[in-house]
Amino acid sequence: MIIDSHCHLNYLKLEDTSLDNVIRNAKSVGVDKVVSISCAWYEIADIQGIAEKFEDVFFSVGVHPSELDTYQPSVEDIISMSQHHKCVAIGETGLDFYYNDMSTRDKQILKFVNHIQAGIETKKPVIVHTRAAKEDTLNILKSENIEKCGGILHCFTEDYDMAKRAVDMGMYISFSGILTFKNAKDIQEVAKKLPLDRILIETDAPYLTPMPFRGKPNYPEYVRYVAEFLANLRNESLEMIHQQTYKNTCDVFRI
Repeated sequence: MIIDSHCHLNYLKLEDTSLDNVIRNAKSVGVDKVVSISCAWYEIADIQGIAEKFEDVFFSVGVHPSELDTYQPSVEDIISMSQHHKCVAIGETGLDFYYNDMSTRDKQILKFVNHIQAGIETKKPVIVHTRAAKEDTLNILKSENIEKCGGILHCFTEDYDMAKRAVDMGMYISFSGILTFKNAKDIQEVAKKLPLDRILIETDAPYLTPMPFRGKPNYPEYVRYVAEFLANLRNESLEMIHQQTYKNTCDVFRI
């Protein structure tokens, strides 16, 4: 069994299919559970509705760091919205200084801190997006005591030093289809070095489709290709990768 620990079911391209088929196809290849991630406050009701429809779909509550011009929830807002029994995480949140100029820095940091505080209060892990913000991200995780709730650096694209420092704070590292790309040698090195009991796998669907489907729409069923690549990369059995990443995901999301 496998879990797609991070995707966006509300963003999938469904012109020629349906969510029922997407979930059915995932299950047919062993993808047992899916966690659908929130990026904006206005979409949470739809994501929650999807989780309510499908027994093995869970969801998160949060606002992406690049989502700056829509409603920005308070700590109390996040806590309130995350009380649903199928909400398993807070986020995605974090810092993105790659796509956003530094004038947004303070706003992003405040939002990030609010999400961590909500995670600590609800005892739900925080899903962290970080890009071009290594030291700021790590400093905030440390100062806000992320170990009190735990969390995931999702779709990891940074260096081993960042991964190791996050793991030392009790966090997990999640790899997406980027891991399978030929030019992702640095990320592959990180995936080889990390202890397997700190690794998750994800699609980030509909984005970042793994090889051999790169360039086409991504779906939760394709997380199996991330697992297969990881097994070959680490010279470990696919069964071990399935079992340990499944356990890791259930542990961090408490499902």
